[in-house]
Amino acid sequence: MTDSPTGDTPPSAQQALRALAENGADEEALFTLATSEVLLPDPGDPEGHEPPEGEQHIVSLPVFEQQDGARLVPVFTSEVRMAQALPQIERYHRVPLAVLAGSWPSDDLSLTIDAGAPEAVTLTAQGVRTLPGLGGG
Repeated sequence: MTDSPTGDTPPSAQQALRALAENGADEEALFTLATSEVLLPDPGDPEGHEPPEGEQHIVSLPVFEQQDGARLVPVFTSEVRMAQALPQIERYHRVPLAVLAGSWPSDDLSLTIDAGAPEAVTLTAQGVRTLPGLGGG
């Protein structure tokens, strides 16, 4: 995982989101998402401290609580979509979605892909945990 790398995720993940928004459960679209990398926002240390050299950097999931009490973790398919939804976030980690899903920490956390975009998709914890199997992971 890297912080703020240049480049962008191929549009195939965005096309998969569009297919899911239009068609519901689309196996090919779910497979594409499961094998994609996403951008995980990193609110960072408020003091701006980095871990000492040689020490492992632990990635924390950014959890947002909705007005109805639902808790979600946002990820994005591109820097542009992340900046539109969370303009205050300057750092992120590029992670394979299947790896993130494979270690999903809680049954009460949902995953939202491309929050704020017309084709945003939200998966329950159960849905998130099915992704590694779809991607062969």
